[in-house]
Amino acid sequence: MNFDFDHDIVLENERVLLAPLNEDARDGLLQIALNNPALLQYSPKMVNTLSEFEAYFDDALQARKSQSRYAFSIFDKVAGVYVGSTSFGSISNENSRIEIGWTWLGKAFQRSGLNRNCKFLLMQYVFEYLEFERLELKTDVRNSQSRQAIEGIGGKMEGILRSHTLMSDGHRRDTVYYSILKNEWSALKSAYRK
Repeated sequence: MNFDFDHDIVLENERVLLAPLNEDARDGLLQIALNNPALLQYSPKMVNTLSEFEAYFDDALQARKSQSRYAFSIFDKVAGVYVGSTSFGSISNENSRIEIGWTWLGKAFQRSGLNRNCKFLLMQYVFEYLEFERLELKTDVRNSQSRQAIEGIGGKMEGILRSHTLMSDGHRRDTVYYSILKNEWSALKSAYRK
């Protein structure tokens, strides 16, 4: 099945609700961004100020219109608040390939199991609904917390692209790439249920 940017994708379980990023989430996500100054320290775009956040948020909305990225708001159903965002991107229907990335969560919600729930729902959509063959994830080689999270959901490291991405502070980051394949999903899904 092809990825359809016009389709409103809503994914949820008892813990989390992922919905297409829209204006309803703006104020809640702004508070998370402003109260977590190191939130995107390993990302090319920062959200530390009102103007940075507004640009980031508006870019995410525009990316769906231009069919380059599909951003979600992350709503913690237990806490009853918006806590972050994640996206599908680098989508290739022809090659049955997609990336999960642009993920950020407020510090209070990190290492709480929330991200794992998000990734499970996204992977389930990729492998069971879209029936894609390959899922990609990437992060700054210095971001040990993100690398552990990706490896914890079954991501296999494929390599490091040196001097790959220009960061907002002028640093050129090395980017580590991971993947999960459709034929690995069944075993990973079983492990999630334990």
